[in-house]
Amino acid sequence: MKSVRFLLPLLLLLCTFSLCGCTSKEEKKIEDAVKQELDQLKNLDSVTTQKYISYQELFPGEPEDIAISSDIEEVFSLFFQDFDYKILDVNVDKDKQSAQANLRLVTLDAHALAEDFSKAQLKHEISQSASSEETTEQTISLEERYTLLDELLKSNDYQTVERNCTISLDASDKDGETSWEIRRTNTLENDLVGGLMNDLTDPDILSPEDTLLVYLNTLKNMSTEELGNYLNADSIISTEDPAKISLAEALVKQVHSTFDYSIGETTVSGYTATVTANITTFDSDAILENYQKELDTYLASVDAVIDGAQKRYEKSYSLLLEYIEENTATKTVETTFTLINDGASWKLEDAGTVFGQALFGTLSSSPVEDEQETNG
Repeated sequence: MKSVRFLLPLLLLLCTFSLCGCTSKEEKKIEDAVKQELDQLKNLDSVTTQKYISYQELFPGEPEDIAISSDIEEVFSLFFQDFDYKILDVNVDKDKQSAQANLRLVTLDAHALAEDFSKAQLKHEISQSASSEETTEQTISLEERYTLLDELLKSNDYQTVERNCTISLDASDKDGETSWEIRRTNTLENDLVGGLMNDLTDPDILSPEDTLLVYLNTLKNMSTEELGNYLNADSIISTEDPAKISLAEALVKQVHSTFDYSIGETTVSGYTATVTANITTFDSDAILENYQKELDTYLASVDAVIDGAQKRYEKSYSLLLEYIEENTATKTVETTFTLINDGASWKLEDAGTVFGQALFGTLSSSPVEDEQETNG
């Protein structure tokens, strides 16, 4: 009896080892199939990378087809430079000839990269609008998007994050031997890039406040020429009159030297948001008050009668230009900006006009025109 009691546990243990050995052999094949593919991502193999994430996959909906340049390949190499993984377990379903491998992935912080990219893209679009006086809609090409990604990955040090991932595999019979192949899906592609594909299409990746901050910061760092183009200063003053253009240029210089901002409260209601901001700019009221006093004194003088309409017109512009150029007074006004989420991102519509009115204040139109009509 003692020998029987001793042999039974031993036999059970041997059977268990035998079953585990069978399962482990198939699991080993599956693990090898996963390692064969993912190790190539770790080794920055661009061919394998393109099998999982095409250069067009990150920006779906782009009809443009471009040659895969070395710069684009480098973007993926930079992204996967810290990529790593650990196989947690493998589950085999022999009846369905399929399996699943559960992994722990290590990728760079894709959410932070997507935030930075969205800011860089918006800044790029704003800068395009300011590069010339053309008012046509500005677009960003697929190659330009990758250039922005490349610049971000080279200039920023992104932390790594971990996420769980499940890889599905399918079995096939080759020469009587079972082999396993990874099933490529959109979910897997997104997991391998740390969720970047989803983050890049998230309409709320930038909040309304963050969106307005990009606008404000980009304007603050523009040159006077870019600022004038973006604010469409010439059209605010109107016409091609050299005197009025001089006023426009002087106003833009005032904005450029005085513009500052701070963000206030944000209110979101569905697809609409309002963000308040304290905008500091030149004091247009002070300029107009001083200008009007001197203009009234001049118009009441004998000289104004003798000068005639044309000279009074020129004198009016000369006085206004003088007060604009010599102005040192500033004012801070709370301004409410409205943003709309169109399903792709938060947008400040007709931004050039909105900022023009906020920054030029009461000088968003020329006060001299009325004087000319009155005294002509």
